[in-house]
Amino acid sequence: MKSNNKILGALTIGALLVASAYAGAEEADPAPIVKADDNGAVPSVTVSATRRNASLQSVPVAVSVLDGDALVNANRTSIDSIVQEVPSVTFRQAGGNKDSTIFVRGIGTISTSPGVEPTVSTVVDGVVYARPGQATLDLLDIEHIEILRGPQGTLFGKNASSGVLNVIGRKSSQETAGFVDAGWYEGNEKRLRVGVSGAIQPGVVSASIVGLYGDYDGNVTNVHAGGGKVNGYDRKGVRARVDITPNKDLDIALIADYLNSTSSPTTTAYKSTSAAFNAGIAPVVAGTENRQVNADIPSDIEDKNKGLSAQVDYRFNGYTLTSITAVRDWDNTQYTSSSAIANSAEASRITAAYPATRDIGTLEFSQASQELRLASPKDQFAEYVVGAFYLHGKDRETYQRIVNNGTAINSGKANYGVKSDSYSLFGESTLNFAQDWRAIAGARWTRDNLSYDHVRTSTQTVAFTGVQPGVQNAGSTSENGYSGRVGLQYDITRDVNTYATFSRGYKGPAYNVFFNMLNRDTLALKPETSDSFELGLKATAFNRKLTANVAVFDTKYKNYQANFYDTVAGAVVTRLINAGDVSTRGVELDLNARPTRELTLSQSLAYTDATIDKFNCPAAAAASCNLNGNPLPFSPKWKSFTRANYALSLANGQVVDFGAEYSWQAKTQYDLFQSADAIQGAYGIVNGSVALSSPVGGWRIALVGKNLTNKSYATNLVASTGYVTRAVPRDDQRYFGITARKEF
Repeated sequence: MKSNNKILGALTIGALLVASAYAGAEEADPAPIVKADDNGAVPSVTVSATRRNASLQSVPVAVSVLDGDALVNANRTSIDSIVQEVPSVTFRQAGGNKDSTIFVRGIGTISTSPGVEPTVSTVVDGVVYARPGQATLDLLDIEHIEILRGPQGTLFGKNASSGVLNVIGRKSSQETAGFVDAGWYEGNEKRLRVGVSGAIQPGVVSASIVGLYGDYDGNVTNVHAGGGKVNGYDRKGVRARVDITPNKDLDIALIADYLNSTSSPTTTAYKSTSAAFNAGIAPVVAGTENRQVNADIPSDIEDKNKGLSAQVDYRFNGYTLTSITAVRDWDNTQYTSSSAIANSAEASRITAAYPATRDIGTLEFSQASQELRLASPKDQFAEYVVGAFYLHGKDRETYQRIVNNGTAINSGKANYGVKSDSYSLFGESTLNFAQDWRAIAGARWTRDNLSYDHVRTSTQTVAFTGVQPGVQNAGSTSENGYSGRVGLQYDITRDVNTYATFSRGYKGPAYNVFFNMLNRDTLALKPETSDSFELGLKATAFNRKLTANVAVFDTKYKNYQANFYDTVAGAVVTRLINAGDVSTRGVELDLNARPTRELTLSQSLAYTDATIDKFNCPAAAAASCNLNGNPLPFSPKWKSFTRANYALSLANGQVVDFGAEYSWQAKTQYDLFQSADAIQGAYGIVNGSVALSSPVGGWRIALVGKNLTNKSYATNLVASTGYVTRAVPRDDQRYFGITARKEF
């Protein structure tokens, strides 16, 4: 621990000294993200993290900003693929979207239960997505993404105890314009986006529409007869937006989106110590780089995600009143397997120890939300944003498991659902005591009402592998929660500002509602709370040739809601519990430099020490609970991202861009119970690109290379009795692609 403290101290002091020593240029006025800067400086970035448009360098919040066009050019088109660029964020890849999870600073909630809210909230165009699975699909038409780190609640509609992904889509333009961009990558991955935007009534009404098509065969081979490739996807979507400005004081934005996605997420045998298991997967051989399965019925998951929203901004006497009204629907159908002897009807491969299973699940989720905010005039002693928020969610699911143990076929089926209502009042104020220092104070009250019902039937009255006997339960709970933020911000110079904040995070009550729910799961989990201290510094130097942002944080969580893996009737089951006390502390550094007009450099680094402080072992738990002092899963201690780009202007006005990036992370434990077989060793991924573009002609063509050193790795490892499986990422092998874009 002492050595870690020394590292943290050295990094922090070093960054402070560098930023202070080289500060000397005035902060540019806030402006949208731009692709280049005529004076050869690091572009100014405007964020809405404080619910007011402000320069990234001025807001007292740790924020990472990702440009939408750059993500598309790098073939990062979904939430799971952007985490390489943000060292403080990790992603748990699982069997489907409903099982996947985002982690910020080592904290996230792993659960398929519809009765638990996400630790990291996702907000798209001001609309909160209530379920994590809604947000893990394709990004349709993104201007940029802001990732706010640490507890958020005094400014955003839905509370978030660890962070917020704030996704900002593109507005329509008054000028008629359009684009076509396409990409083809090895492995037969294809992507096509087409968009058009323009005025319907000049100066008053404009509209845009963007369509998406993408498909990918997959990078795992199914050796079963006629199996082909799996672990791929097929996506089709559309996003339409209408912007209405009846007068200079009123803006109305109407947005509709629809996305249909089918996928075949597949885990492969990573390690085996069982002869019976090896015989069951033959001719596939378990291995750290295995990309084969033997399945007669591969996984198949379909998602339909759609929504409507209306945002109204009305300005009067310097105030801005904002209303965001939205409805969303998410349907998910999955045909998967809970065993590695996947779905086999071949009796010779099946044993009692390794039966074949088939899981069939359907999910129908709908939500309606309303947010109201009032922002006070700027340049006053007291500036504030206050608001009210309401979210109603309704979930209905069915889940069936069919188990073939070689001698008999048994099954169980569960019907269950959750209803939730969340009400809140929130606000944050900045008190400008002087030109160079100010105080921050915010508070939030939340009321959560949560209810569930659950009925399971079974062909057996006793438990068998993967299925519990029939049961019927229902329950409801309500809680009031309070959270907030206080802090001070001081400008050392016009180009260097510092802040210190204390935040109280809150995450509402939960129910562990899932297929194998038992009577012991009927009690509501207590709300999760967090206390977070953060120190930050943001600096600009050398006439904006360099920006440096540093954040140091220390956060402690009480009643942490986590998945506990237990063994019941010979099968591993998950139990969502109040796991006890955990903490996360560390330092984050973001550097952006433009030493010459042609060369742009960026570096992000995070040290995160996410630890189990006091684990509460559930009563009658079969598994060991001696976890105190161990790391939280999916939380590498070190993670970094480096990018370099050199733009060479040609005599004919065209530009050649050479790009390279390197992402690296330390070894990562994927298992809460610290299995030695669930550790991904340290690894680095090298990507590169060469692009030729014509700013005047509005076209760009690029050659992209991913994982140039051909490094195989896992985004998840799951240890079971006698074997280990791994989630295979898209860039598990080196591959190349070509992209082209034409604007008109």
